[in-house]
Amino acid sequence: MIRTLLVDDELLVRSGLRMILEAAPDIEVVGEGSDGEQAVRLAEELVPDVVLLDIRMPGTDGLAAAGRLTQLPEAPRVVLLTTFDLDEYVHGALRAGAVGFLLKDTPPRELINAVRTVYEGHAMLAPSVTKRMLERFASPAPADSAAGRTEALRRLSVLSERERQVLVAVAEGKSNAEVGRALSMRETTVKAHVSRILAKLEMSNRVQAAILAHDAGWA
Repeated sequence: MIRTLLVDDELLVRSGLRMILEAAPDIEVVGEGSDGEQAVRLAEELVPDVVLLDIRMPGTDGLAAAGRLTQLPEAPRVVLLTTFDLDEYVHGALRAGAVGFLLKDTPPRELINAVRTVYEGHAMLAPSVTKRMLERFASPAPADSAAGRTEALRRLSVLSERERQVLVAVAEGKSNAEVGRALSMRETTVKAHVSRILAKLEMSNRVQAAILAHDAGWA
């Protein structure tokens, strides 16, 4: 069972999410919270696999809580929920260590699929923002980002040439299977490379690594 924690300051929203998720045979809602502080406390107590976390909440918001959740010894996969698909929220969520970003009007089937997807270790972005985010990252970096590019290159210098190739392909939005075909590698080998990349960069998910690659001008 995929142990899931729901955190939203609106009871009605939490009830709706619980009803949708508990209709799936492999998902169990183990707790509910109404703010970021409760999210962290409940995650420490209940050790969920996945946390669905609202971005806009009173007190500690979802972005701040996500950063703390991903640093826990038994860190859950964090999916941030919002009624807004503004780029700054998406970017902030991914940099905070979240592996998913969904709108609250996501259809039930897609919501269930998102929980399963992040539980398996993959990132999940709402379809409505994926294309725009890729276009944003692909745009030329402004001149004042030179320092950021230098820092990104410094951090990436720990990677081998093969790991660099894999990360570039990941940053281009390719799945493990697509990376394997592009680089003539088995999918299991690609997964092993991705795991080593994340370990070397001390990151929790491939989206963060892809952002760093874009910051460095690799993709």
